[in-house]
Amino acid sequence: MFSKMFDDAPQNDWKDAEKVILEEFGKTPEELFGVSFDGEPGKGVMERTARASASVAQVHWARLANGDEVAIKIQKREIAQQLVVGESRLRGRVYIPKVYRELSSKRIMTAEWIEGVRLWDKETLTKPWHGGWRQGSPGCRGTPLDPPDYQKVGERTHHHPLKDRLKPERYAWKGPNGEGGLGVSLKECMTTMVDLFSAQMFLWGWCHCDPHPGNIFIRRLPSGKPELVLIDHGLYVHMQPEFRHQYSLFWKSLMTFDNKTIGKIVQGWGIKNPDVFASATLMRPYTGGDNSTSAGIKRTMSKKEQQERSYEMQRQMQKGIREVLGDEKKWPRELIFIGRNMRIVQGNNQYLGAPVNRIKIMGSWASRSLVDSPDLSYSERLVNFGRHMLFKFVLFGSDVVFYSSKVAQFFGRKQNLEDDLEASMKKVAGDMGFELNHSVFEG
Repeated sequence: MFSKMFDDAPQNDWKDAEKVILEEFGKTPEELFGVSFDGEPGKGVMERTARASASVAQVHWARLANGDEVAIKIQKREIAQQLVVGESRLRGRVYIPKVYRELSSKRIMTAEWIEGVRLWDKETLTKPWHGGWRQGSPGCRGTPLDPPDYQKVGERTHHHPLKDRLKPERYAWKGPNGEGGLGVSLKECMTTMVDLFSAQMFLWGWCHCDPHPGNIFIRRLPSGKPELVLIDHGLYVHMQPEFRHQYSLFWKSLMTFDNKTIGKIVQGWGIKNPDVFASATLMRPYTGGDNSTSAGIKRTMSKKEQQERSYEMQRQMQKGIREVLGDEKKWPRELIFIGRNMRIVQGNNQYLGAPVNRIKIMGSWASRSLVDSPDLSYSERLVNFGRHMLFKFVLFGSDVVFYSSKVAQFFGRKQNLEDDLEASMKKVAGDMGFELNHSVFEG
């Protein structure tokens, strides 16, 4: 399902892709990349059929004349997209593909080709490894990939110019019967993902707006640990230091039920009622506030009205929700994209069986960022460090809930913690007259 959703958008014809290259560089693909579609000796090779196609761009495999294999991302003609290269600070766990800037432009990006397993393919992620002891996936840590068979290139491109498949199939790690996998831990994969996006938001001030499974590859390192590869950096939102500090403190306050601080922060964002916004941020009902929105609205109706006049109650609840946002001019637009990011990450964790306590990890990063941020003075960071150590003890309650859910799963319960959180949010939304539909965030 996930593969169809994220990789099977309609492809542009090769003529359209070729035209984009000509418009951007004034050269043909053969001239620009030094490739030949006829197997000319000394030249590189390139596939005219895209390996993956999304709504904004499609990706073609090529091997340059110097032996480097690259992924050439050609933007579809109808969409203009900004390319932002992400940072790689989770050393040994996260890999950001190399971008060939001399072969890229505003509408064409040429990046390192990645051999890996998509995040949605959890069966292949967890099957036993047959690639040999202390061996990693092809290309892990940027190691060179083996070249194609050039003797067959000319014949294939001549007889099947639009259905060429020139890239070597590198699946020896699956074993002779092809039934093996990476043999990595889903918990480690998901921990790395939450760590990465939390660090971007809380520490570096960047929000990746499209972390869906189609943009994430997993490779196996020689140690047996997973390596997460983030391949699409097409849309980031930058968070100003002041807002980033506020958002980090807001998250930390959610975990400690510091309602005074929460109220002060969200008031500055133009939000009148913190309870509903806190629930939307955590993607679970926030139990630390006073529930003034829902309780206040329900108090305007008798018990009989609440039972018999469902439609009227929903109308009143919808009115209350609209009043949550008191001043739209103060509303930080970054929150829209942050919410999208967090919902997709939650969906990824839910799909993999909720192997990690996502909320605890994000809360820890939020608290720690107030210690590590270079934008704060030394005295502020020192005070925040003491508060962070105290905060670590507070998170114990989050662990109790998480591991209680894992124990229930072990004894046969089908739903995981993320399923429970989503069900709770759907119930709250239903009481307010809304249908909670998360499919709009799925890439």
